[in-house]
Amino acid sequence: DMNLPKIAGSEVLRRIRSDERTNHIPVVSLTDSCNEGERAKYYDLGANSYIEKPVEVPKFIKALSEVGFYWAVLNKAP
Repeated sequence: DMNLPKIAGSEVLRRIRSDERTNHIPVVSLTDSCNEGERAKYYDLGANSYIEKPVEVPKFIKALSEVGFYWAVLNKAP
């Protein structure tokens, strides 16, 4: 989630990408923001995907299910 309570999601992403032990891990930015500038920022920082999470619980659960299916089944690693 990019809107974390104690540390900015952008800082978490920056730390992941700056550490050779973790810089290869796929990162999905999950946020309630639909700001195009913010989306570009996270891609510039090295996010692999940016998902706007729905506010309604049933839609949120469906979105998470689809994301999980993509990363677990459809996505092919390099």
